[in-house]
Amino acid sequence: MSLFKARDWWSTVLGEKEEFDQGCLCLADVDNTGNGQDKVIVGSFMGYLRIFNPHPVKTGEGTQAEDLLLEVHLRDPILQVEVGKFVSGTEMLHLAVLHSRKLCVYSVSGTLGNVEHGNQYQIKLMYEHNLQRIACNMTYGSFGGVKGRDLICIQSMDGMLMVFEQESYAFGRFLPGSLLPGPLAYSSRTDSFITVSSCRQVESYKYQVLAFATDADKRQETEQQKLGSGKRLVVDWTLNIGEQALDICIVSFNQSASSVFVLGERNFFCLKDNGQIRFMKKLDCSPSCFLPYCSVSEGTINTLIGNHNNMLHIYQDVTLKWATQLPHVPVAVRVGCLQDLKGVIVTLSDDGHLQCSYLGTDPSLFQAPKVESRELNYDELDIELKELQKIIKDVNKSQGVWPMIEKEDDLKVSAMVSPNFDSVSQATDVEVGTDLVRSVTVKVTLQNRVALQKAKLSVYVQPPLVLTRDQFTFEFMAPEMTRTVAFSVYLKGSYTPPELEGNAVVSYSRPTGIPRVIQCKFRLPLKLICLPGQPSKTASHKLTIDTNKSPVSLLSLFPGFANQSEDDQVNVMGFRFLGGSQVTLLASKTSQRYRIQSEQFEDLWLVTNELIIRLQEYFEKQGIKDFACSFSGSMPLQEYFELIDHHFELRINGEKLEELLSERAVQFRAIQRRLLTRFKDKTPAPLQHLDTLLDGTYKQVSVIALADAVEENQDNLFQSFTRLKSATRLVILLIGLWQKLSADQIAILEAAFLPLQQDTPELGWEETVDAAISHLLKTCLSKSSKEQALNLSSQLSMPKDTSRLKKHITLLCDRLAKGGRLCLSTDAAAPQTMVMPGGCTTIPESDLEERSVEQDSTELFTNHKHLIAETPIPEVSSLQGVSE
Repeated sequence: MSLFKARDWWSTVLGEKEEFDQGCLCLADVDNTGNGQDKVIVGSFMGYLRIFNPHPVKTGEGTQAEDLLLEVHLRDPILQVEVGKFVSGTEMLHLAVLHSRKLCVYSVSGTLGNVEHGNQYQIKLMYEHNLQRIACNMTYGSFGGVKGRDLICIQSMDGMLMVFEQESYAFGRFLPGSLLPGPLAYSSRTDSFITVSSCRQVESYKYQVLAFATDADKRQETEQQKLGSGKRLVVDWTLNIGEQALDICIVSFNQSASSVFVLGERNFFCLKDNGQIRFMKKLDCSPSCFLPYCSVSEGTINTLIGNHNNMLHIYQDVTLKWATQLPHVPVAVRVGCLQDLKGVIVTLSDDGHLQCSYLGTDPSLFQAPKVESRELNYDELDIELKELQKIIKDVNKSQGVWPMIEKEDDLKVSAMVSPNFDSVSQATDVEVGTDLVRSVTVKVTLQNRVALQKAKLSVYVQPPLVLTRDQFTFEFMAPEMTRTVAFSVYLKGSYTPPELEGNAVVSYSRPTGIPRVIQCKFRLPLKLICLPGQPSKTASHKLTIDTNKSPVSLLSLFPGFANQSEDDQVNVMGFRFLGGSQVTLLASKTSQRYRIQSEQFEDLWLVTNELIIRLQEYFEKQGIKDFACSFSGSMPLQEYFELIDHHFELRINGEKLEELLSERAVQFRAIQRRLLTRFKDKTPAPLQHLDTLLDGTYKQVSVIALADAVEENQDNLFQSFTRLKSATRLVILLIGLWQKLSADQIAILEAAFLPLQQDTPELGWEETVDAAISHLLKTCLSKSSKEQALNLSSQLSMPKDTSRLKKHITLLCDRLAKGGRLCLSTDAAAPQTMVMPGGCTTIPESDLEERSVEQDSTELFTNHKHLIAETPIPEVSSLQGVSE
């Protein structure tokens, strides 16, 4: 049981879908029993008036039928309820109910019952006042020092104060400069009304000044009134609090002094009678209501403040003395005496939760029963402990935290790519040149087991591939229903995408309301972006893939790229990407090797990856399961670094161009301001060629040209990043083949090298990859515990150059060549003994040699223009295949 939670003494919920506000709650002995017991009076905006007399049989029990003394529907919305001496000729308490257009005063009386149903209560209308203006709130008190009766002051929505002397209307006055009504309170000690205006000022008006001021039959003052008919309404004092007020309370527990408490939106203030600040307190949470009450310490005042975090704070002056949790957000709070229990806190929420509570905790009367002593069997405990440890170990080995439970999914998603091109190409607005761009149709099928609502299908492919449609919405899917959507994919740009894999994601909510996401991947055909081309003997970039099986005819691997004029060329094949670049694939007849060569390094990726995938599918169909590929050549880091430098140079140029464009824009606006000043001058002055300078700055010199340069640089940066992603995937593939990495280790490399889908001005590829590789080098690939203790910077910023990144990539390859193991845990296992590839040298062990390796690390991976193995494939004079 929490000590800081309000103890529920009695609670109930009022009506259904009713609304309440801070003036809807009042505590008083409204039926004049004289025993000091308060009743709870609640009025709602729906017009219901309820009077409760809580007396729970057991603490925390809900409301009983006899707790509700009276419930009356008054038809009009109830804005505020108050209890006071409102009827002339008697000092009995009566109930005043404020409606928007009416003020009603009732007497509440009870009749003793002679049967088990108990007493009967009824209300009687004593008098009412029909209001000419819409009411906002009211206050009451002994205005002008009258004895034995209370007068009522109502504030209208347009800022008029209407004073009623019980059954008769006295006068009405407009508050000067009133725009919106604020909270209103009456101070009996100073005989003044205190409110907060729309100017965020606390204002005090003397009752005598209000009574003798000019009558306010009309809002506007006539000329006769301005000349001196009556007195002007003058404010007594003002205080600027700088925020709107939620409520005002006047506290006067002794005759010597009184305090004005104002609850603001962020602070609450305690003021003296003359408007000086006694103290103020800045609140941590947004308040909803408050109530000052007497304190046990002399000279201090306690204040209850409720906030929108369901908390009720108790302050003694500015010191927080207690905080308690409520089950709702209170909009009104009162303290009263109920059933001889003094200091009961009564709170009311805006949706009708009425609760009577007290602070502190209840003593626990529960005593744990004695446990029968028995001897412990340690052998059984050891067996049980081993079983539990085995269960924990099995759970930790599983992929997720929770055990995987096989069950039928609510929705199944499948994708099928058409084997043929569309008869009519769907490609529009392409930028590929003279080549005919074809499109292929992809069909995505959704099969749902249960009823689904608002399922959304999103499809994504790598640019410059585009979709004819990428969003589909299904408002309702009946159970056991199948929906199929179709869209086309085509190449729009003149460069190759980094990946041919697409992703279809379906987001929906289960019937229980739990959101779920299902994705389905599909692979696009290589012929969508590539055409059969003429093989080339020479190329700037070459690499060789080794296999453990005999070479396969390229015509059987790539039947769609066979050249009709050279059917005998089974060991060589050319590919021409849409846009112009060429790739040649050669298969050795005897050495179980395949060579891929091209003029562009990044273009090797798609053909190399497609070759490995098709080889694996070919041998799987043959029933061969031990097929494997490897790479024994030198890692092509120098070519990879050139692409990194080009991408980083474009980022630098983009920042310089944007900075220059910003400077030119400042110059352009300065010329505009000077021209505007000249045009506004009453004495015309010569323009001194400012208009010519403005036109030249805009058109010829800077603004338009710089804006075009920024757009062109952004396009080049996007294409460079796409090529960099292709080269990155090729390097990851070669590292995996080189070190025979598992799928989990390759996934770690992909997460480190490909963290971003696109560059942003705030976060770029270089700094993100550098941080990820540095983390790997300091954790699973670290050489000592001293490196693991180093902490990385938590803030990423654009580096000055790429030397640090290239050094870390080279060091990553060194650590992997030495036998490092990629894993997510920081406790890296001992390095494994692995065979060094032919293109790498040994890694020194001493610190001095380590520093020299890091300084000359790029020398280990130089001269990679011909990326071939130790025993190179000789050049062929004619394209008759590759022979050893």
